[in-house]
Amino acid sequence: MHYGKIEKSIGYVFKNKELLKTALTHTSYANAHGVESNEKLEFLGDSILEFVTSKYLYNEYKDLKEGEMTKVRATVVCEESLYKIAVRHGFREFLITGRGEKITGEVKNKAILADSIEAVIAAMYLDSGLEPVEKFIISNLDKTIKLESKHVGIKDYKTVLQEKLQENGNVKIQYEIISEKGPDHDKQFVAQVLCNDKILAKGRGKSKKKAEMEAAKFALKGME
Repeated sequence: MHYGKIEKSIGYVFKNKELLKTALTHTSYANAHGVESNEKLEFLGDSILEFVTSKYLYNEYKDLKEGEMTKVRATVVCEESLYKIAVRHGFREFLITGRGEKITGEVKNKAILADSIEAVIAAMYLDSGLEPVEKFIISNLDKTIKLESKHVGIKDYKTVLQEKLQENGNVKIQYEIISEKGPDHDKQFVAQVLCNDKILAKGRGKSKKKAEMEAAKFALKGME
């Protein structure tokens, strides 16, 4: 297989193409054909990814506390985040998997795609050390890190309301969806928040979660 396209996309040309091939070989194919899978590379890549992200957060986000850095890191190195990187770089086209993992020729499993990013990171590290790895990781995650770092210290309205209501001891806080209108693609929900069975406020939103958040927001305004 020719890897020029994927190398161009990730911005790195492998000296040892076998490393890249192994990084893209899933166990479903490896077990059936007696070749090495990307599992061990994935294990190493997971640690490298955490280290590089931690180092970047430590150096670039001096105002974040330890707990906040942990939250940001957990968000940006999660399966969903890595899956998006794999899709962005066209990994679906190059992953070597068994037939059961494909639909119409494309890899169907998000976890397989996410894991392949960790494996390629390890392969890159073994091929050329940490420098190209850091460049690849940060170029793909810096926007997400920036976004998450802005929100990590901000508590949502439901959390703030709960803390305020429980300042003088435990109380019973409930959220109820009292109505929903509109077609499936354009639903409008109305939620109410209650404290010890007393209605505090109501809120509207295009999802149940947003309606509950609006109810908490109006309850907080009513307490000011």
